[in-house]
Amino acid sequence: MQQALTLSERLVAVLGARLGLRFFRRRDMLETLDAPAHGHEAPPGLPGLLQAARDTGPDLLARLRTTRNGLSDEEAATVRAHVGPNEVEHEKPLPWWRHLFNCYRNPFNLLLTALAAVSYATDDTEGTIIIASMVIVSTVLRFVQEARSNKAAEKLKAMVSTTATVLRRESPGDEASEPDKVRRPGRQGREVALAELVPGDVVLLAAGDMIPADVRILAAKDLFVSQSALTGEALPVEKFAQPCETGGTNPLAYDNLAFMGTNVVSGSATAVVVATGASTFFGSLAERVTAQQPTLTSFQQGVNRVSWVLIRFMLVMTPIVLLINGFTKHDWLEASLFALSVAVGLTPEMLPMIVTATLAKGAVVLSRKKVIVKRLDAIQNFGAMDVLCTDKTGTLTQDRICLERHTDVWGNACEAVLEHAYLNSFYQTGLKNLLDVAVLDHAEMHQRLDVVNRYRKIDEIPFDFQRRRMSVVVSENGDHHELICKGAVEEVMSACNRVQHGANVEPLTPDVLARLRRVTADLNAEGLRVVAVATRELPPARERYTVADENELVLVGYIAFLDPPKESTAPALRALAASGVDVKVLTGDNDLVSIKVCREVGLTVTGCVLGDDIEAMSDAELAQTVERANVFAKLTPAHKERLVRMLRANGHVVGFMGDGINDAPALRAADIGISVDTAVDIAKEAADLILLEKSLMVLEQGVIEGRRTFANMLKYIKMTASSNFGNVFSVLIASAFLPFLPMLPLQLLTQNLLYDLSQTTIPFDNVDSEQLTQPQRWNPADLSRFMVFFGPISSIFDVLTFVAMWHLFGANSAAHQTLFQSGWFVEGLLSQTLIVHLIRTRRLPFIQSRAAWPLLLMTGAVMLIGIMLPMSPFAETFRMQALPLAYFPMLAAILLAYAVLTQLMKGMFARRFGWQ
Repeated sequence: MQQALTLSERLVAVLGARLGLRFFRRRDMLETLDAPAHGHEAPPGLPGLLQAARDTGPDLLARLRTTRNGLSDEEAATVRAHVGPNEVEHEKPLPWWRHLFNCYRNPFNLLLTALAAVSYATDDTEGTIIIASMVIVSTVLRFVQEARSNKAAEKLKAMVSTTATVLRRESPGDEASEPDKVRRPGRQGREVALAELVPGDVVLLAAGDMIPADVRILAAKDLFVSQSALTGEALPVEKFAQPCETGGTNPLAYDNLAFMGTNVVSGSATAVVVATGASTFFGSLAERVTAQQPTLTSFQQGVNRVSWVLIRFMLVMTPIVLLINGFTKHDWLEASLFALSVAVGLTPEMLPMIVTATLAKGAVVLSRKKVIVKRLDAIQNFGAMDVLCTDKTGTLTQDRICLERHTDVWGNACEAVLEHAYLNSFYQTGLKNLLDVAVLDHAEMHQRLDVVNRYRKIDEIPFDFQRRRMSVVVSENGDHHELICKGAVEEVMSACNRVQHGANVEPLTPDVLARLRRVTADLNAEGLRVVAVATRELPPARERYTVADENELVLVGYIAFLDPPKESTAPALRALAASGVDVKVLTGDNDLVSIKVCREVGLTVTGCVLGDDIEAMSDAELAQTVERANVFAKLTPAHKERLVRMLRANGHVVGFMGDGINDAPALRAADIGISVDTAVDIAKEAADLILLEKSLMVLEQGVIEGRRTFANMLKYIKMTASSNFGNVFSVLIASAFLPFLPMLPLQLLTQNLLYDLSQTTIPFDNVDSEQLTQPQRWNPADLSRFMVFFGPISSIFDVLTFVAMWHLFGANSAAHQTLFQSGWFVEGLLSQTLIVHLIRTRRLPFIQSRAAWPLLLMTGAVMLIGIMLPMSPFAETFRMQALPLAYFPMLAAILLAYAVLTQLMKGMFARRFGWQ
């Protein structure tokens, strides 16, 4: 019987499932924890994670040959030369030869290769060359385009590279003036790229930071770290600085270690880097990912579904062509070659290249619109998005908060409230938000309060998203301790039992509470964001305080902030609405403020739901509520994530825009996560797109570009599907009645190659405005309907060509089959190329909607080659002959009639099924 898994094995299994790994035993993992990464020779004495957790601070620093003020630049460079950059191996790009092979190995290229091998075995040199050319062109084009797009993406991502705050000494001999005192996180230290970190670097951590490597905590203040990326645990874990002796062999069990890929939820810390890159806990696991195939995105699944529609069609039609020609012509070898040529004609072999080129072009265009694409596939989701969830601050508003008022509990101006708020903001060491910055802008408070001489910080109770408040404890002249709490009004009031009324302190009765709520509601109704301030006098008996001490507080007043709406928000919302994108505001702010801001920017509020209401709703109730309401206020991170998931479950393609720590879960849950370059690290890491300007107008432009990208991809698929279906339908008719093949395999392959070349410029084509007004999605059912509807139209004119060649031009026997085949080759190629312009738009082609000049030039060149080939010196090579002059008026009449009928059918199809 299999033994039960240990805790560490279960944790590793959780991570393995998240990363797509096969399960492996604990001992395999632990072998890497105290060993250097492959390919790097670690400096002598470099400790492993388990050893680092058990060492005292001084012992660990000695092992790492560093100090409490970190390494010098020269020392860091020396260590980096041994251990390499702080990068996980699997993130490196593939070697060019592996990339080239990946571009080749798709089902279509493999099918073409098999056909080339058959042609070579049957001494069909021309066929072998043509087929090989198709494989080479498809592979090389995709390789070159992906290489370019990868380079562009790397340059774009480098613009938002994540950094860490590091202490670096000026020189190796520069020691700290206080060697036994760990410096607090603050403005000292400097930002360096994560790749530059080395073991021995001392880093400063604060709320919102990503843990940049595997680190040992040297000093911590209320440090809580989210390890859900490694363990799946929803709740953050508190970390301490003391050495740990009892942790076993599972590094995740040590509460003085923090790991690469996790993030700081609250509090602050100083830590020393123990392991970087592939030597980290995450890196040792990530090495096993390289052999695994990544999970397909919804975009890739959509491409595959469409491809399989065409492949299944090919698998059905090809055997029919083979059997008909084999039984009627009695030459099974020739029939087999012809059937394989038909199979090639039916395969969308250029689809990978077209998709890649279109996405790459979209990424470049978006970069010019201040949108950085971290993942190319996200562009399609951008165009498919029909619901955008966004925060309020900085998106609808200017993100330029100023302290508008400081009042007592009754709304009267009060300097004492500002003094308490200033002390709270000045002494807190967590993530200083814009509200703290606005308070600290009142620098005159520093001198008035004589902060340096009168006050000393004792402790801090950091902010978290459940309590929605934070406190500092200060000592004034050493006489007493004063706890100063500020935060969301309801949450602070819940911890109060008294109120400051002038010089008196009164009990907080229900009547008084009702009056206070009316005061704050009036402030909110003016568009002010209200933060409550409360205090509590404590005896100077201890040095550590906890959340339990936030009770029996005295409410002293409020500080009110103004964040005016952006002038660009209202037109951006109108543009998004016109584009079929429904905007929903998800905010942790007060509901009254949120509603007022929404109304000021022209967003009609269809319903406002609070976080507490969401908590009480079942999934079925929330599924209905999330469709009706468009403002959700006083939300926690869990509420935002649940709302996003519920919208997706309702069938929407959901975008989420956020920049804070509390937005990271929702960013991951959304179809497309959108952040900004000024966001906290964890938000940028979770996002698919990064905006260089936090504006809904920029976002609306990105949505339009995403739809333009999708529309151009869809054009190729529609053209290929309908044209291929029509060709095969024509082949079946001709094969059943002609005593010879309607077209030789070589000619069919040449026609297919030229047709594919005519479509290589589709990524650069123009898109009609009506195709950009609604979200775009993959729909294989629509493709099948389109293929069956438009494919037979070309067959009508192919049959007319057959009749004309047979009766008018005398190509009615095997002796004259070359003339027949040449005539159908030219008509078939020109009609296929013409369909590019007919199907690329719902409008009247060339008049109401004109293709981009690259597409016009390419299709024109291909049509000219097709006309000239039977008359060129290469005609004999392709077994063709010159066509009589009388053929060309007939050709013009057929093409004109084809265009007119297709245009009429487009109107019928669009009225009945719509036009995507």
